[in-house]
Amino acid sequence: MHRKLKNIELNRLSVDEFKNADKLPICVVLDNVRSMLNVGSVFRSSDAFLIDRLFLCGITAKPPHRDITKSAIGAEQSVNWLYVDSTVDAIQTLQKEGYIVLAIEQTDNSIPITEFTFSSNQKVALVLGNEVDGVSDEAIQQCDQVLDIPQLGTKHSLNISVCAGIVLWEAAKPHLHD
Repeated sequence: MHRKLKNIELNRLSVDEFKNADKLPICVVLDNVRSMLNVGSVFRSSDAFLIDRLFLCGITAKPPHRDITKSAIGAEQSVNWLYVDSTVDAIQTLQKEGYIVLAIEQTDNSIPITEFTFSSNQKVALVLGNEVDGVSDEAIQQCDQVLDIPQLGTKHSLNISVCAGIVLWEAAKPHLHD
């Protein structure tokens, strides 16, 4: 028999403890994401995996906004975020800081995420794109590599918030065994 844990039993960090905790060397860059609910969901996944920073670029909405809070459920208070007008500028900043920058997009030479090895001693930044157009061509050209998530069905892509959860899990896994 299984008993569902109560929230108090999960031993989660408070917002202040989160802000002071050592973060995983993972950043997320949102390239012109239109939906505030998607932005909020990425905040929530970013909190779950204790990422370093979230970059909101271009038309991506910024907190405070009730639609972001609705899906973030307060994660916009814990996750370090900043707005950068240009996704390319955000990518170049991260590369100067020693991050390998990975666009998550389907291209002619993208690598399936199942074939990419994330490492606990590697700083990674994950670029996620617009719900209709994906990661911009300009941003893709600046990235170090492009990964895609293999899919088996009829649809051409995943919702950005689902994609973020999958990719963040893969990037965080090596750190879970440290």
